[in-house]
Amino acid sequence: MATTTARRKSIDEALATTEEEGTQLRRDLTRLDVVVIGVGVIIGAGIFVLTGQAAAENAGPAITLSFVVAGIVSGLAALCYAELAAMVPVAGSAYTFSYVTLGEILAFMVGWDLILEFTVGSATVAVGAGGYLNETLTGLFGLSLPDAITAPPGEGGVVNVPAIVVVLLLTAVLVRGIRPTARLNAAIVAVTIGVLVLVIVAGGTAIDTAN
Repeated sequence: MATTTARRKSIDEALATTEEEGTQLRRDLTRLDVVVIGVGVIIGAGIFVLTGQAAAENAGPAITLSFVVAGIVSGLAALCYAELAAMVPVAGSAYTFSYVTLGEILAFMVGWDLILEFTVGSATVAVGAGGYLNETLTGLFGLSLPDAITAPPGEGGVVNVPAIVVVLLLTAVLVRGIRPTARLNAAIVAVTIGVLVLVIVAGGTAIDTAN
């Protein structure tokens, strides 16, 4: 009973905090926008490269099973987030959920863990996107950027300029607001899905039934 009362108090405190004047976020995203953002997160920069490398060099056909397991785990995590979001309908995601259920200290740790996660994740995606940008410049315009501004540090690189350019461009879009960001994300997701369908159709014509 005491635990339930404490949790109810934490939820009320979280709701009161977000209902203060000047702290509420406008609901600018539709359900479709949220779904498309989720798809955009799933279909990342490495889907055209890392998946094929993992299948060819490491996992082989077992990579399909790993996708099934990952899909099940992701679905369970989504159900957990949905239940928590219904119980605590305020902004803050994992930090707020941890604050309500586990207390302020653990929520503080979760918050900084999220910052570390996003920092490492964005750096990885930026490197992949920078590589695509470099290859696009080479393929379309014949511009071959020097290794000093494209290669990793151990391979003669100094600073990854294409990755920095990608981050700055996306930051400029994010600063304009969530709606322009959602529209850009929808356009990128549409192009990505189109390319994936094209790859699947083209690959289907090269299936060796003997395997």
